[in-house]
Amino acid sequence: MLKTFKTGGVHPPENKITEKQAIKVLPVPAIVYIPFSQHLGAPAKVLVAKGDKVKAGQLIAKGEAFISANIHSSVSGKVQKIDEVIETSGYRKPSVIIEVEGDVWDESIDRSDRISKDIILSQKEIIKRINEMGVVGLGGATFPSHVKLMVPEGKKAELLIINGVECEPYLTSDHRLMLEKGEEILVGTQILMIALGVSKAMIGIENNKPDAIAHLTELAKNFNGIQVHGLKVKYPQGAEKQLIKALVNREVPSGKLPIEVGAVVHNAGTSFAVYEAVQKNKPLFERVVTITGKSVKNPGNFLVRIGTPVSDLIAASGGLPEDTGKIIGGGPMMGKALVSPEVPIVKGTSGILIMNREESGRQELKNCIRCGKCITVCPMGLEPWLLEKLVINENFEKAEAEKIVDCMECGSCHYTCPSKRPLLDYIRFGKGKVLQIIRTRNK
Repeated sequence: MLKTFKTGGVHPPENKITEKQAIKVLPVPAIVYIPFSQHLGAPAKVLVAKGDKVKAGQLIAKGEAFISANIHSSVSGKVQKIDEVIETSGYRKPSVIIEVEGDVWDESIDRSDRISKDIILSQKEIIKRINEMGVVGLGGATFPSHVKLMVPEGKKAELLIINGVECEPYLTSDHRLMLEKGEEILVGTQILMIALGVSKAMIGIENNKPDAIAHLTELAKNFNGIQVHGLKVKYPQGAEKQLIKALVNREVPSGKLPIEVGAVVHNAGTSFAVYEAVQKNKPLFERVVTITGKSVKNPGNFLVRIGTPVSDLIAASGGLPEDTGKIIGGGPMMGKALVSPEVPIVKGTSGILIMNREESGRQELKNCIRCGKCITVCPMGLEPWLLEKLVINENFEKAEAEKIVDCMECGSCHYTCPSKRPLLDYIRFGKGKVLQIIRTRNK
């Protein structure tokens, strides 16, 4: 019997339209918009000015806070200006705008296709390199990867978990990476094991990707301590706490991190980025992005430079369909509607989903019938219907007591509600308010 987590979860239609589409390289854009904050934590401090010439891979903003990440130019060209740009979150963020001139990379980057398996850096050197190269979690959270590798005093890492689940419907960027860059991902896994000081790693992949499971299982025979595990298909199994529960049956306590149970989780795409950072000295300035949708003419998986306008990706997929209702950054469950197709691709952009009007339209809102379905599917054991009411009534103190901050915003409650209540919208808003209250209280 395949492993999975026990509490809650749903199985929405998978719609993995692009799973057979090999990764293509998107042409370098004419202009890029690179925000200085593409990660959890403090924005990076800008190091360039208008008129400066830059190369691909050059450091253009430095993450100086403990939780922050370096930002590198994804192209070569001239800095047009520093300005605020609307990005995938819908907010304006300070960004560098670069006019592209050719495609010159920093000379320190190894651009050969040779797979480098010999790991020569020490534990401390690996963490330092990952920090320098601006690697963040590519599963969506964008937490700076080097910070995740710095195990707090008094805690001990026992196990590395590589998240190859990709449970969000439509998205296939990790799937394709595992098929096409499997050996590099395993070397990246070894690097992360050294950085954490662990001898065991588990790669979790849902059973709707049998080709990836078979491929990595065969490759893993040549790597000590790495095992590949097929998992039952169940959303949101890609969430850290649910994946840990599925693989090793350990419960991460409320408000705590995976290290509390001896585990550290990194995404498969992050593992590949770590490989490139450590073995190729390549900063994180490009990533694989799925562009998909039922009406998209040529959906696919593309290697895209950070800062590329989403409109360039849409053009490469055959243009914007006439029946477009929404353009979503990410998948249909946790993704957010983009305010414009001109927003830039950032480190956390795993996919662009173009939904038609029929799919994207809001259905008639009805009163809650207390059916309890939202409680049944909540993977965190919360009561979404109650949290919605508390937020509507601005009872944020009670919402905090009901553990609204534990919500991972997976959207399972929203998806299953027969009354079509916008549960996730209210809970997401209320969670933000409660976190703001907590920060003010702790000052």
